Amino acid sequence: MRSTPPPRMSRRGRVTIGVLIGVFLLFTLLGWGVQAWTDWLWFSEVDYQRVFTGVLGTRLLLFLAVGLGMAALVGGNLWLAYRLRPKLRPHSPEQATLERYRMVLGPRIGTWIAVVATVVGLFAGLSAQSRWSQWLLFRNGGSFGTKDPEFGVDVGFYVFQLPFWRYLLGVGFTAVVLSVLGALAVHYIFGGVRLQGVGDRMTNAARAHLTTLVAVFVLLKAVAYVLDRRVMLLEYNAGAGIYGAGYADVNALLPAKEILAYISIVVALAIIVFSNAVMRNLVWPGISLALLGISAVAIGGIYPWAVQTFEVKPSARDKEAPYIERSIKATRAAFGLEPTTMTPYAASNLTPPATLATDTSVVPNIRLLDPQLVSETYTQLQQVRGFYDFGSKLDIDRYTVNGKTQDYVVGVREINYGELTEQQRTWINRHTIYTHGYGLVAAPANRVCSGQPYFVSGFLGEVGKEQNGQEQCYSQTEQIPAQQPRIYYGEQMDAGDYAIVGQSDAGRNVEFDRPTSTGGEQYYTYTGSGGVEIGSFGRRLLYSIKEQETNFLLSEAINDNSKLLYVRNPRDRVEKVAPFLTLDGDPYPAVVGGRIQWIIDGYTTSATYPYAERVNIQEETTDELTGRGTFRLAREDVNYIRNSVKATVDAYDGTVKLYEFDTEDPVLKAWNKAFGGDLVVPKDKTPAELAEHFRYPADLFKVQRNLLTRFHVTNPGDFYSAQDFWEVPNVPDAPDTGQKQPPYYLYTQLPGQDGTRFQLTSAVTPKGRQNLAALISGSYVNGRPSLEVLELPDQTAISGPVQVHQRMVNTNAKIRQDLNLLASSNQAQVQYGNLLSLPFADGMLYVEPVYVKSTQVQNSYPILQQVLLSYGDGGSYIVLARGDDLAAGIKELVELGKRPGATPPPAGTPPPPAGGPTPSPSVTTTPPPAGDLAAAAARVQSAIVEVRAAQASGDFERYGRALKALDEAMAAFQAAQQGTNPAPGAGTPAPSPGG
Repeated sequence: MRSTPPPRMSRRGRVTIGVLIGVFLLFTLLGWGVQAWTDWLWFSEVDYQRVFTGVLGTRLLLFLAVGLGMAALVGGNLWLAYRLRPKLRPHSPEQATLERYRMVLGPRIGTWIAVVATVVGLFAGLSAQSRWSQWLLFRNGGSFGTKDPEFGVDVGFYVFQLPFWRYLLGVGFTAVVLSVLGALAVHYIFGGVRLQGVGDRMTNAARAHLTTLVAVFVLLKAVAYVLDRRVMLLEYNAGAGIYGAGYADVNALLPAKEILAYISIVVALAIIVFSNAVMRNLVWPGISLALLGISAVAIGGIYPWAVQTFEVKPSARDKEAPYIERSIKATRAAFGLEPTTMTPYAASNLTPPATLATDTSVVPNIRLLDPQLVSETYTQLQQVRGFYDFGSKLDIDRYTVNGKTQDYVVGVREINYGELTEQQRTWINRHTIYTHGYGLVAAPANRVCSGQPYFVSGFLGEVGKEQNGQEQCYSQTEQIPAQQPRIYYGEQMDAGDYAIVGQSDAGRNVEFDRPTSTGGEQYYTYTGSGGVEIGSFGRRLLYSIKEQETNFLLSEAINDNSKLLYVRNPRDRVEKVAPFLTLDGDPYPAVVGGRIQWIIDGYTTSATYPYAERVNIQEETTDELTGRGTFRLAREDVNYIRNSVKATVDAYDGTVKLYEFDTEDPVLKAWNKAFGGDLVVPKDKTPAELAEHFRYPADLFKVQRNLLTRFHVTNPGDFYSAQDFWEVPNVPDAPDTGQKQPPYYLYTQLPGQDGTRFQLTSAVTPKGRQNLAALISGSYVNGRPSLEVLELPDQTAISGPVQVHQRMVNTNAKIRQDLNLLASSNQAQVQYGNLLSLPFADGMLYVEPVYVKSTQVQNSYPILQQVLLSYGDGGSYIVLARGDDLAAGIKELVELGKRPGATPPPAGTPPPPAGGPTPSPSVTTTPPPAGDLAAAAARVQSAIVEVRAAQASGDFERYGRALKALDEAMAAFQAAQQGTNPAPGAGTPAPSPGG
């Protein structure tokens, strides 16, 4: 019976569909073209065209190579299946049903095959182009100079070669599977394969074609077994709790993989021979495939399981010891832990030594300002205009001023476009008037002035001391001068915050620059080299399409001299220039050569270092500060990391430079080679002034610190028992949140160091306990990273950060009373700064700043009022010192140790539970204020009210008088308090002028 052909689409319908497809392709190609063109212009601006062309060229190459290859394989097999169709087909209901499909496909079979092959090739090409980084490393990777402990293969094979080989193997499997399915469908439609009727169900030609494809699949499986032997060195060994092949893997699974590879080759040959040359049916090929599957289960699954269960588990400590040792060595090498210096620190001195009061290396450099808390203070005191912002966290850096080097809390006064008023948010204002911030504001980290930072740079006016009417809280001159203080590129700028600069209105400057000391406003015109020229009509049209903004064409604010600044976030700029780097989440500014430079640490990473521990870099770097002034890193599993690059972005003209930092990193060498060999500036050509501001990167330190909590144990047996593992403590003032305590930068000298260093430090505690286990620090010595660990005895009496905070705040009745006074009956909020753990004189000095922020005054900010000091075990000697007189607090702490009967517990005495009662000579029960003390307290409260009122009024003269009155009230309260309780105790509480 002749089938009725399906109805054809009308000419109008075909035209309509063609027009819609054409419009879709036009807009798609237009969007791609505009993006590519503007990217080229941007890369030309920063002079990194080779990155743009290198990545784009590699993507196109992979897209075409893999896409055409996949299309040719699949399309070729479809065409071959059609050519092998039988000329005569037996009559059957099945064939009658298929006839209608043959009538549709037959006349245009070439077109149909081309369409299918094109679609398959398109998706394969799109998938392949995303593997550009693997291909570049495959082509340019070299040797690590280190061999894996099992096969003796250089680590470079695993890092550079293995990932791309595995991808190609996956492409091969996909191509064969699609070819089998497509060929089977064509054979079935055109009669080569039948499900009904008499005789053979498959023609000889169809059988030969399909079995050959199946044999190729099995051969690819043999290759997969060979690669799996290498991949086993990267997989998790649950029995030993480490990465890499363990006892059962090496002694059972590795031989099994090799046997299965040989079996696969035999099966592939058997499929071809038995199905086409000997028996010419599919019985024996099917039996061969079944035997391969059974072998894979028995040899590759049951046998290794039996070895693991009956041989390894009963004596896992001994059986897995050599493989645990492999993992320890590989992890320490892959994460840069090998050169870590482990130094025992007895911490046996529990009494404050007299040398605390005369020390010149540790005590004078104690950091009082917390960069997270004082950011609000910077914003309120240095903001001047509501759209200026310092971010939610400031940064720590060191400078040498007047021959003295110390650390400073620094922040950049940026434009925050989200804080513009409704009137200021017009397109002209947002993109042509408010274009930049102004100045790097710095204050010594160890100095406060009336509870506030002592500002030394970043003044908007000519004389910094005139700001806010507080002459004593500003230096007379710019101590960290920047010849070009304007900030066109900063952390507060998002993707849509582009600026159009270089324009002028009849020769008049139109960019808001800064307010002047006379109350007026100064304007400016950008003169830097950064930015893309958009003066021509073509450029304006181009960016009008890109930004979907007609003002590029219509606005008179754009002229022949105009430039467009975009991608203005320093981290985004470096990420675009060096997409192969993982960037640290905390860029920081520095004044170098009179210009403000953003410094961003760049990491090269890999996930295929044999036997190394694999960690998720986002999870390892997340702590209390993540997302609060620092960027959250992307989820990425790595088992190798190096801080290979220090990148800089000029805050004025956006110039990006990549400086080599690790001269031995093979991964960086491969990337440098891939992009022409001069992508990064050699380390020996790094400017010395810039190198002075390099600091140990926070995210790398977190990863290394977290790994050292386990991999400081180098004995395999001890590692397996996990008894000596450590952990990072929770935030001391909020341990129930589960957030980890962030590391903190200090300019100090630790025991065993030959001088004061700028270093990143962190305390760790024994796993499951809260006493102090070790202090880990990271710093640079002669331009090279140095990790050091001060390890305390196992049964130390030294408390950990959580215990110390709770003891200082909760167990001392006098201090608890003073802190309650600071809180002013729920009218103010007490905030705690970084709890610093400072080894000193074979003991431990703890320092924790106490800030107070009013809850009653709008736009109040934290003011440093007190500093909690403790020495020894964290509970025996505690002092609450005035924030602006730390020296007096240190002296009082020393005197407390000299008191008769002030005998600390023995060094081996374990600390009491956190939050529990702590017998201590410093704990005194102070009765409620009475008489003179009550009157003094009332006077302090009245002074607090006046300070709040003065601050709210904005009258700086009144504010200064109120502060002076508060100081006098504080002094009277201290005198009355000492008269009531003559025993040496805490210092004077200083209520906040901000609350």
